[in-house]
Amino acid sequence: MPPLSLNENRLFPADADTRAVARRLYEEVRHLPIISPHGHTDPSWFADNEHFPNPAELLIIPDHYVFRMLYSQGVPLEDLGVRPLDGTGRAVEKDPRKIWHLFADNFDLFRGTPSRMWLDWVFSEVFGLQERLTAKTADHYYDVMAEKLQSDAFRPRALFDQFGIEVIATTEDPLDPLVHHQKIQKEGWGKKVITAFRPDNVLDPDFRGFRDNLVKLGDMTGEDVATYSGYLNALRNRRAYFKTMGATSSDHGHPSAFTADLTDAEASALYDKVRTEDVTAAEAELFRGQMLTEMAKMSLDDGLVMQIHPGCFRNHNDYVYNRFGRDKGADIPMRTDYVRALQPLLSKVGSNPDLTIILFTLDETTYARELAPLAGHYPALKLGPAWWFHDSPEGMRRFREQTTETAGFYNTVGFNDDTRAFLSIPARHDVARRMDCGFLAKLVVEHRLEEDEAHEVAHALSYKLAKEAYKL
Repeated sequence: MPPLSLNENRLFPADADTRAVARRLYEEVRHLPIISPHGHTDPSWFADNEHFPNPAELLIIPDHYVFRMLYSQGVPLEDLGVRPLDGTGRAVEKDPRKIWHLFADNFDLFRGTPSRMWLDWVFSEVFGLQERLTAKTADHYYDVMAEKLQSDAFRPRALFDQFGIEVIATTEDPLDPLVHHQKIQKEGWGKKVITAFRPDNVLDPDFRGFRDNLVKLGDMTGEDVATYSGYLNALRNRRAYFKTMGATSSDHGHPSAFTADLTDAEASALYDKVRTEDVTAAEAELFRGQMLTEMAKMSLDDGLVMQIHPGCFRNHNDYVYNRFGRDKGADIPMRTDYVRALQPLLSKVGSNPDLTIILFTLDETTYARELAPLAGHYPALKLGPAWWFHDSPEGMRRFREQTTETAGFYNTVGFNDDTRAFLSIPARHDVARRMDCGFLAKLVVEHRLEEDEAHEVAHALSYKLAKEAYKL
């Protein structure tokens, strides 16, 4: 059987002199604690600390990186164990071993992708497997992993410590009662696993169930959400509660980066309309834009770091969305404007150094033209790392090459793994550390940066910047 081996020099520059510098830098940061300030792991894992059920439910069924690739090759989501919303139609495969075999039969589809790197790291470093995953080794893989997953060393909290994670943030919406985080705090893990405030479902008129969500928001907070002032108070109420559960940040996944600065009267009239009537696309966009500005103003009051993740056409596949719901691999990047879109918000609060806005993009054409100049000017603005589709060696390299000359390193926030796949977190951080060390090594051998300075920057990018930016 072909061996599964992770070359110690993977991802480092091919040039021998540059590689030697990269290795020296990497050795200083490879074992630093992991700061995971934004992601989508399930807080119940850490609250209940129960065994993961089986390899399929851990590595395939919840991971849209995995099933979107197989879906693109004609594999039905039901065959991968993904359940439809109404339970009708094609039968859902319930046998986890069959799901695993289907994945293994198609593992060649992941050649050259970040998912292949992360998965191979998990197979080798976490489970100790020494042969490559193929159709012939699928049963061996499944048996080894299934057995280990039932040991105490593979419970979520044990893996958390094994991975060297210092703190991880999950992401919940304002209607979430945060019962898992309550349990986490009660059991002494409240500084390790925290929440983040994701209010899209009560800020976006196009979000499915938006008006019903407003009613629930009012019921939870005791505020009169029939008025704009009551609505804002309800949001402040939930932000304050999230802070008691460890939140240091909010997160906003709007379709664009558009912001607005309406008068109170204009904003109130617009809210009355989105709350009670069908609105145009322009009106929905205006309301979202106004709410980004309101969220920034609230961040000045309560100290939450503000993250903006715009520029994604979410749920592009109507069939998948209507049958399986959100987050099923059908989100597609879009062209995104930042210079004009953010001007109202940044004119209002961007010069305030007490505010931190972390901006992400899926539109790489904006790195040098828009994002780096904005972050290189406004005290409140920082750049999040290469995100989602660009969380890859090439994406990380392009990000550093196109943003550093204008924004520098210290107007960025290090690495952010942004994942639902818990076991891939250390693999992702390892890739980021290797790529950053390779980039810094190139600057050193070109005599653009001294090596002692490169060591300081490598430490900052791997640990310090994320911890400081997210107030952890």
